[in-house]
Amino acid sequence: MESRKLSVEGAFEFTPRVFPDDRGVFVSPYQEAAFVEAVGHPLFPVAQSNHSNSRRGVLRGIHFTLTPPGTAKYVHCARGRAIDIIVDIRVGSPTFGRWDAAVLDPQTFRAMYFPPGVGHAFLALEDDTVMSYMLSERYVAANELALDPFDPAIGLELPEGMEFVQSERDREAPTLAEARAAGLLPEYATCLKIEDSFRRA
Repeated sequence: MESRKLSVEGAFEFTPRVFPDDRGVFVSPYQEAAFVEAVGHPLFPVAQSNHSNSRRGVLRGIHFTLTPPGTAKYVHCARGRAIDIIVDIRVGSPTFGRWDAAVLDPQTFRAMYFPPGVGHAFLALEDDTVMSYMLSERYVAANELALDPFDPAIGLELPEGMEFVQSERDREAPTLAEARAAGLLPEYATCLKIEDSFRRA
């Protein structure tokens, strides 16, 4: 499995080896040894796994979790094709405001690791796109927040000519500056402490 450090501090992309034969394919989207070598600690204790199905043009996010508790994620695309996006919204981070992205699909089976406190979005590029991810915390609606993916201060580069489908919450989400002024953004030091706890789990 190959790893690539993303431009957001503490985030990584993983590309496993795929084994095709006349029956189909076999692949391991998560491999602990490669993860530990890249990230420096084992994967977080998994509190929940999620599965979403989206049609072409569905844009989910930018989502983040109130921190604490904060949530780390390990994401891959089981069917279809999506642009998976990470945004550093951790106040005090050396890469605050920066974002990175990768195309995830079931040909390469790339996966993304998102440390606690960052923002996450994805855009489905095909109908019937299935995203599968493991989370370090269980879902609590009151802790789940969103940012405007079209905030020019963030500057996400999304495909032109596509009609985006968003939830009402995402359409009404605040900008990065508005969320910061309201005290909603995670503190980098707090996020590091949460991630450090994964080493002792």
